[in-house]
Amino acid sequence: MLRIRNLCKTFHKNTVNEKIVFNGFSLDVQEGDFITIIGSNGAGKSTLLNMISGSIEADDGSVLLKDKDLSDQPEYKRTRSIGRVFQDPTMGTSPSMNIIENLSMAMNKGKKFNFSMGVSKKDIPLFEKLLAPLSLGLEEQLYTKVGLLSGGQRQSLSLLMATLSSPNILLLDEHTAALDPKTSERIIELTEKIVTEQKMTTLMVTHNLNQAISLGNRLLMMHKGEIVLDIRGEEKKKLTIPKLLTYFEKNQSKDLISDRLLFS
Repeated sequence: MLRIRNLCKTFHKNTVNEKIVFNGFSLDVQEGDFITIIGSNGAGKSTLLNMISGSIEADDGSVLLKDKDLSDQPEYKRTRSIGRVFQDPTMGTSPSMNIIENLSMAMNKGKKFNFSMGVSKKDIPLFEKLLAPLSLGLEEQLYTKVGLLSGGQRQSLSLLMATLSSPNILLLDEHTAALDPKTSERIIELTEKIVTEQKMTTLMVTHNLNQAISLGNRLLMMHKGEIVLDIRGEEKKKLTIPKLLTYFEKNQSKDLISDRLLFS
């Protein structure tokens, strides 16, 4: 599904603040993979998602999605095949538009439409059906402006919007980090349900070791722009936090786990 080859990225090049994030980074993602990504601060986790989505331009290398080279495509064109949910619940939705308008916009992603034709009453039963299982009362607030919703409600809506048009790949950038524990758990349950039911290829950056271990079929540990650990399949199913720490110890990499990861 996704092939990344020899990706290079340096910020503030030729200045005293020069920061090399990637220098020849490569990664293969199979169709249907649900990959959780952990790592130290500055490892390149969020930068990787930004470069896949096109919000950050690569200095060199290629990003291929279903054998189509995205390297020269701007971000707005990549959104037709890439869904994304951000850490900040205020991103990913339009606060001045109501829930119906936001969902209609997501449903018509990649299509030509205007607002008079884009919002169709025939879609309302579908939207209510999608929102009801969230148990957040959103199906009863279809005409409420999204800017008035709580963080958890907005993040749930963002997740639905990101997956409504069945993208080729879903990018989740610490999408529960800004939420309280109870709401975070609800969003994770929703994430797992959507990804599993739609068999959606997913990359999820998280600082939570429990999430990283329990979700998905593959776990990547990144450090200084490189993959230092890649666990998948049956080995991933049997993984526990003590086992994960043992892997780091064997590789003399225990210090790569930040206090934030251990605390989670």
